[in-house]
Amino acid sequence: MPSSSSTPTDTPAWIITGPTSGIGRRTALELAKHGTVVLVGRNRTKLDDVEHEIRAQGGRAVSVVADLSDITSARRAAAEIVTLGLPIAGLLNSAGAAPTRPGTTTQGWDTTYATNHLGPFALTEALIPHLPDGAHVVFVCSGVEDPERRPAVVAGFRGARYISAEASARGEWTPGGSSVAGADAYATSKQGNLATALALARELPRLRVNAVEPGFNPGTDLGRDANVALRVLSRYVLSPIAPLIKYWSNPRRAARVITSILTDDSDRTGVYYDETGRPMLGSVQVRDVAFQDRVVAETRALLATVPADAAAGDRPDLP
Repeated sequence: MPSSSSTPTDTPAWIITGPTSGIGRRTALELAKHGTVVLVGRNRTKLDDVEHEIRAQGGRAVSVVADLSDITSARRAAAEIVTLGLPIAGLLNSAGAAPTRPGTTTQGWDTTYATNHLGPFALTEALIPHLPDGAHVVFVCSGVEDPERRPAVVAGFRGARYISAEASARGEWTPGGSSVAGADAYATSKQGNLATALALARELPRLRVNAVEPGFNPGTDLGRDANVALRVLSRYVLSPIAPLIKYWSNPRRAARVITSILTDDSDRTGVYYDETGRPMLGSVQVRDVAFQDRVVAETRALLATVPADAAAGDRPDLP
């Protein structure tokens, strides 16, 4: 259940996943200036820390514990959020993972693909019927899905390697991908986010559905599997100077850009923004409307194999 016994209902509410570190944490603090923040994450202690920080600054927050790699948990989180009775102004899908070692989730699916794409998709789908007209839905994406994006190629990525939602859930990607551990899974999952945002923008014109590439952020926890020296270098040396480098950013700057997109009072929808808040293009593949629709349809079909009342320990077989 939510951690707050007295949830404010007189201000706009902003739902944010992954709010306990990096870009998500900074964005939660920024969004708290615009209304109540619903913090969705898997670690109760870390959620409490962010909630207390927001309240110490005069803001309002409530926490909902959920593990987005578990589809059942994501759906339960949506149900808990609905019971809060808040006037939802927007949803930010910010949670993400980039493990360098393969793993499987409660459903037996690839951890990266489930955490970054399937869980956020399930949460969003469950919340859509409860979002008022004009509400914002924003997905944090990544340019590494584009095999033509030079900075990503230099970093070792070879673009998304999508075969199907089922194959991705099994951790299978098209041949000829990256030699960097976990890169294909990450790029493909982030392409799933972008395809979803673009497809939903067309499917749901009553909402404002957009995506953002926050830039390379060395100050986030995405690289938590790296060695200690590299993590220290990234956070304390590279992060402060990141905004001075093209395609780079840091959590503070990214949070300001994301917040401006979420609180934009224009009718813009179906826009993919870069790290500076300007429109950008995704890969040739993800710009194909037929491909966007296929990703969404296949994702829905896959998630339909997880019964709405499935116990947390159920592991349905892939169709």
